[in-house]
Amino acid sequence: MSSFRGIASQTANLVGVIALGASLAGCLQPLYGGVEGAELRNQMAAIAIEPIPERLGHYLANELRFSLNGNGSSVVPRYRLFISPRERVQSPVIDTISGRATAGTIVVDAEYRLVSVSGGAPIAQGVAFSAASYDRTNQRFANIRAARDAEIRDAKALADQIQTRLAASLSSAR
Repeated sequence: MSSFRGIASQTANLVGVIALGASLAGCLQPLYGGVEGAELRNQMAAIAIEPIPERLGHYLANELRFSLNGNGSSVVPRYRLFISPRERVQSPVIDTISGRATAGTIVVDAEYRLVSVSGGAPIAQGVAFSAASYDRTNQRFANIRAARDAEIRDAKALADQIQTRLAASLSSAR
């Protein structure tokens, strides 16, 4: 008798999940799907990225250019994207014998603002955040390269966050 109740309970749970899924099926729409998705891709390709200072800015701008307009086509800009990154290094782990840091974390906050080329109020704005850790050794050039790799990982993460947020803002503005 108890096994019958277990099967009945599992069946009721399954029916509930299917009913919930069916009721939500029409609510979700893919961000880049269908005709609207093609228009969104065209809008994303029409974003001109203003120069971003420093080495991190170079990496971030390149990642964004590729993710926004990956096919390399020349599109007349309709939007301008301004990004102001702030980078800092934290040393969470210190060797007690040598007194040197054995790890580092590069933390980046990137404030972004998307405006129309014609001006006006910002279409999208916010702050994206990323942190990438790396190991430090007693070899100076290895530390420099590890820190640069962490910067590159930060730039990729920030570009993904900013691209997703811009796509959501542009798709909801239609």
